[in-house]
Amino acid sequence: MTDPLAADVEPEIVRYGDAGPQFVELWAPPVETPKGYAILIHGGYWRSLWDTTLMLPLAYDLLARGWAVANLEYRSVGNGGGWPVTLQDVHAGIQCAKDERPQWCAAGAVVSIGHSAGGQLALLAAHLVDAVVALAPVTDVRRVDAEELDDNAALGFMGAHYADMPDAYGLASPISQLPLERPILVVHGDVDVWVPEGHSEDFVQAAVAAGDDIDFQKIPGLDHRAAIDPAAAHWDDTVRWMEQTKDLLAKA
Repeated sequence: MTDPLAADVEPEIVRYGDAGPQFVELWAPPVETPKGYAILIHGGYWRSLWDTTLMLPLAYDLLARGWAVANLEYRSVGNGGGWPVTLQDVHAGIQCAKDERPQWCAAGAVVSIGHSAGGQLALLAAHLVDAVVALAPVTDVRRVDAEELDDNAALGFMGAHYADMPDAYGLASPISQLPLERPILVVHGDVDVWVPEGHSEDFVQAAVAAGDDIDFQKIPGLDHRAAIDPAAAHWDDTVRWMEQTKDLLAKA
């Protein structure tokens, strides 16, 4: 449903700090009253090589569907970030996005959408939004370290291995912070080699045991990058979940 004309629309850039990456792109949909407010948090295994451009296809698609969008940038490894600075930036960025557009924050309407490491950050910041969509998320940084995923990305992000700072790894791992007490949708492909799908299965099982309201979509043939492709098979169902959850929360 992506509108090709959306690529010609320029967002408003709002800063929440003095560092270069501390900004949020605010996109207004072509409707008077948005269906909801989506706050996008990109991934990239916490490395500064990746930025908000990863999430532009989702931003354009959501705009075409009548959603307002904030696309959040943050400091990561290579430009001043790492644990816990990166999460602190995400907290500040989400709050900034809400404060700058209070008219988009109707009851139940603020939904964060995080991909990969951005999914980890979205889950850890769940208390700032109404609901969370985690696309192929990192849910246990301890396992990223143990499995040496993406060339020891956890070591770069945390600054040491789990054995040397177990408490910090627990704070950085959504699976150790349950319950999150927000509706959650987890989407993961069964051919994902960057964040193995079993990570999400274990997270969902733990979240259910903790009493969280969580849904899980395991998508056959979906790889890691395709999780942020609005043309992929899961995306229509993902947006439908967002809209239904928003409506339920508004009535609560």
